[in-house]
This record gives sequence, C-alpha cells and structure tokens, in this order.
Amino acid sequence: MSTSQNSVAEIVRKNETDYLTGNTTISKYVDFNLAENINKIDAYLNSKHISGPTDSMGRDKPFFNIVTASTNIWYRATDIDRKNIRMKPGKREDVLKAFIAGVHLQEFMRKQQFGTFLNDWGRALARYGSAVVKFVESEGELHSMVIPWNRLIVDPIDFDNDVVIEVLEMTPAQLMKQKGYDQEIVDKLVRATESREGLEKMDKDNKDNFIKLYEVHGEMPLSYLTGKEEDEYTYVQQMHVISFVAGKEKGEFDDFCLVSGREKKHPYMITHLIKEDGRTMAIGAVENLFEAQWMVNHSQKAIKDQLDLASKIIFQTSDGNYVGRNALTAIETGDIMIHQPNQPLTQLNNGSHDVGALQSMQQQWEQVAKEINSTPDAIAGNTFPSGTAYRQVVALQQEAHSLFEIMTENKGLHLEDMMRKYIIPFLMTKMDTTEELAATLDEQGIQKIDSLYIPNEAVRRANRKIIEDALKGKGTDQDGQVSLIANETEKITKALANDGNQRFLKPSEITTKTWKDELEGFEWDVEVEVTSETTDKEATMTTLTTVLQTIAANPAVLQDPNAKLLFNKILTTTGEISPLELTAPEAPRPQDTPQQPVSPNGGTVDSGEGLENNE
Repeated sequence: MSTSQNSVAEIVRKNETDYLTGNTTISKYVDFNLAENINKIDAYLNSKHISGPTDSMGRDKPFFNIVTASTNIWYRATDIDRKNIRMKPGKREDVLKAFIAGVHLQEFMRKQQFGTFLNDWGRALARYGSAVVKFVESEGELHSMVIPWNRLIVDPIDFDNDVVIEVLEMTPAQLMKQKGYDQEIVDKLVRATESREGLEKMDKDNKDNFIKLYEVHGEMPLSYLTGKEEDEYTYVQQMHVISFVAGKEKGEFDDFCLVSGREKKHPYMITHLIKEDGRTMAIGAVENLFEAQWMVNHSQKAIKDQLDLASKIIFQTSDGNYVGRNALTAIETGDIMIHQPNQPLTQLNNGSHDVGALQSMQQQWEQVAKEINSTPDAIAGNTFPSGTAYRQVVALQQEAHSLFEIMTENKGLHLEDMMRKYIIPFLMTKMDTTEELAATLDEQGIQKIDSLYIPNEAVRRANRKIIEDALKGKGTDQDGQVSLIANETEKITKALANDGNQRFLKPSEITTKTWKDELEGFEWDVEVEVTSETTDKEATMTTLTTVLQTIAANPAVLQDPNAKLLFNKILTTTGEISPLELTAPEAPRPQDTPQQPVSPNGGTVDSGEGLENNE
C-alpha cells in the first residue's frame, strides 16, 4: 500500500473517530454532536426512547409521538413538483429557445424520475432541516439521489470545506461487479474482511458477507494520486474508494484502495430549509421538538404509572411477618398474602391523584410544540373548539404558511443551484441529437407553441401546394392564397386537437439539424417557479367566479384603465392565472363606408327621403 493511499485511510479513520465521539461548541452554553443528533432524530421518528424501552423497575415506557405529525405537515407544506421548474429566457429573441430548453428539461426529469427525487429530498429536509444530495454521471445518464445522514461522515461545522465520506456496504458479488474497481485489490479485501459493521461498531445483522467501504470526495493534495512530493501542496478535487481491516497489532490496519482519480466537480451538495450558523445540519421539525417530546413522554409515563397502581387492590397489615417485604413486587408476581390471626388487614388507598394536572401539563407542551413548528390545528386539519371565529382560523393558517413560504423559497434557490451546477451542463452534452420529444404541456404552453407553429406550418404547406399547382399550369391569385392558408390552418388545428395536451417536437425538417444547432447561442437561465399547493382553493375559485360574473355582465368595464388595473391585480393576487395568459380580443374590422349617391346638382343624398325629393 502506497503512502498516499495510507494518507487517505488515515483521514477516514480520524474523521470517523471525531465524528462519532467529538462535540462541537457553538457558543458558551451550546454544544452540538452531529452523530448523536442524527441518532436521536431517527429514534424519535421511530417512537423509540434513547434511554431504553423500560424504567429502572422494568416497567414499559410509553412513547407519545408528536414529531411525526409535525414532520408530515412540514413535508406537505414545502412540496415542490416537476411542473414548478421552468426555463426563463434572458432575451426577447430567446423566448422560443427557452421554451424548447424547458421541454428538454421536463423530458430529462421524466426519464430520470426526478419527481421521486424531489419527494425524497423534501422528506429528508422536513425531518432533519438539511439534506445532502448527490449527482453522478454513469453510462451516459445523470443520476440524482438523496444520501441518508446515517451514511455520511462530514464536518459538523462546515460541510463544503472538508472531505465528504460516504459509507457503503457491499457483498463480495457486488464488489466484483463494479467495473471501475481494481479487482485484484477487491479479491484481497474479500479474503481479509470478516464481518459487517455499522458506524457505531455494532453488527447490524447476522450476516458476515458485507464489506464496509468508504467513498471519499473533496479537495486533497495531488500527491495522493501521483505519489510525488512536489504535488503535496497542490490541491485538486478527487475521489477515493477505500476500505481497511484491523491488523493483528493494536492500532494497525491493512488498507485497501479500490479506485481513485480526479473529478470535475464535487458530486455532493448540501441543502437547507433554513440554514443555521455554526453547524452543518439545520434544525428540522424533529429537533425543534426534542424537549417537548421528552416532556410529553414524561407526562404520559407518570399518568400510566398512576393508573397502573390504581388498577390494583393493595392491603396493609401490622403483622410483623411482613416487615421488609415489598408488597408491590408480591402483587406484580401474583403472590398470596398470608397474615397472623387477629392482625388487622386493611385496604390501602392507592387511587390515582393529580392525573388532570399531568394531562394539563402535557397539553401545554403539545401547544408549545405547535407554536415552535408553526403547525396549529388549522393547518393540521384538526377541528377548532366550538365558537372559534372562521377569520381567526384563516389568520392562523396564513401566519403558519408564511414560514413555509420562506422554506419553499429556499428549496427553490437550491434547485436553481442544482440546475446550473449539475443538470443543465449535463443536458448541454446531450443536445447533439435529432430525437423527437414528446412534451406534455399546460394550456398556456400549448397556446404558446401552437401560436408559433401553426401559422408557419400553414404557410409552408400552402406554398408547397401553390408550387405543385404552378407546375401543373394552374395559377393561384391572392385571394386563393389567403383561402389556402386558412384551410391549412384549420386542418392543422384539428389535427393538433387530437393530441390533447401533448405536442411532439423535433429540431427541424432538415434531418441533419440537431437540437444543439437549434439552441446555438442560447444562454440557459433557469428559474424555479414555486407555486403554493396549500392555497385556499375555495377562496380562489370564489374570487375568480366573481370576476367572471362581473365581466360577463358588463364587458365594457375593462375599457376603463383603472378597472383593468384592478382586474389584473386580482388575477395576480390569486396566483392561479396571469393576466398575460389572457388573449386580447381582436379589434373589430372597420366596415366599408357605403358610397353615397350623387345628386344631379352635384350634392350627395344621405337618405331615401332626400332621393325621393330629388326625383
């Protein structure tokens, strides 16, 4: 094993030890342990106590889960779909190119199941507050994935300025199928490895055929790749896949490097709902409720213990035979109590007390949890107490959504970064093709593409028909040309109607012209349009219906500039339709003025009566 490979293995071992055992001091009274934080979040999501399932007396501890419901609300309230990602042109002449580029983007997301990635990403963000995504090119495809936090070893303070280590586990068969791995090293590793371990050095199952690997990415000395001392201070982006097995002597390891090399860009990217200063992981829906969840569990445990005790019949006696005996243990094990004659045997008052106070305390902590995570009853779908004003419910819901709007905006900004850094550069390499695309469009998109395609296609077909007629000796006058174009327009419109909301696009009628040629000179500029899926649909429909009724009753109202301004403002506020999507009505054609008859004396006659008088 070379010195450079040993250096990477040493980095992995040191970072893993620091990650699992080290604490980070954020401020004087605040310490943070990333590994412990992740384990605690996972435990609470799975309704598990970090102190064990039973108390000191062996009694079960209930877990009254309040974090899962809150996490689900965060997940739904910050959801983003594929349709929210659109291309924006930077110049007027790039409108069509931006539209075509957007179709390519949607086609890529459809093929790569990008919607599934968005859902996984949103779920991780809601749970942990932050999520690490990874983009990898393999066999001509770009794969996007969300890496679970329990598979990562990262710097707890600064994600971007240290190496990122991903823990992998593979069987020998999987290792041998990895074409990029050095199979000679793989063979040695398989023979040297004995058992599969997790990050916590505990066996995860009873299988012994899984091998633990470390995939390391980051800027490291070039000498790690070349083995040359002069490259020791030159840092480049690189990756290594290594493994190691403990040697016979304590502190010694056998290191194995399966693959290493330079890479163009860092494949990992960290994203946040709301970034926290001084720590890599932000605060998610679960961590916000650490204290509230503990106190709710504490209250439920106290109530359970009281009710369990109250459900038993306990006696007391002055019989000296029972001195030092644990009556509670006798009751739990079902023993029979025997006492001396003439000794008193009275029932103990073990009725439950202050259960109401414990329930009240639990409710207070549950209310605090809702306030911390902005999840009031209105947004959770719970019924408010009788007599609660509807306006109060709406106001609470709007206030709660204001925080989620910020989170969703941050997700949109991260999506733009993903597009510019990974997806668009990949798409640019795939443009040298004449492949026809099938695009599923909304009404606005269909209207835009049809308005660009139909007139040009109608003229092209009409010209072809005119040329064919001319070759046959048939001439076509101007009125015939207009009629021919109108007929072709009608045919094309009917044909496209059969395609529904789908359109099939290709670069050009010229078979050799590619999408790369068609989009030449277009600077890709992506804008993530984040639409809120939690808007009040009923209120929006009521507003739009009122607007429609007003216009239907008096269409001339929009002729007033002030009324038109208010109308556009209403549509913009609803967020469901843009004033730009509306088609302006065609101006009526000016009618030909009828020629006035001329009187014998040179004047004009403007009525039948005048004509009769002249006669």
